[in-house]
Amino acid sequence: MRKEIISTDRAPRSKNSQAVKVGHLLYTGGQLGRNPKTGKYVGSDITSQARQAIENLKVVLAAAGTSLENVVKVTVFVRDLEDMPAFNEVYYEYFTANPPARTGVQVAGLAAGALCEFDAVAVIPE
Repeated sequence: MRKEIISTDRAPRSKNSQAVKVGHLLYTGGQLGRNPKTGKYVGSDITSQARQAIENLKVVLAAAGTSLENVVKVTVFVRDLEDMPAFNEVYYEYFTANPPARTGVQVAGLAAGALCEFDAVAVIPE
């Protein structure tokens, strides 16, 4: 199967691929709560950063022809597990019914200023 790199200016850029499409599956890179235009973190709280990270994910998914409804797996990284309840409030605003499988992990650190990061695997409809 052929590997296709997905890229959009509507989400923050990095040296890594924003997403990679293989067949009908899309693997996203880690999404942070950065403003796509300025590259700066949106707010200094988990709620603001989580919301922006999910908005960034939405545009990467759209660039590949899919959406949040087709996400099947998410991995969440947080600097502090105490932030998970606030993260979850935002997360479940977006994943309301039949949420994807998910793993949550506390990490020692993320990119400077980041309170959370997550990646996703999604199905691309035929």
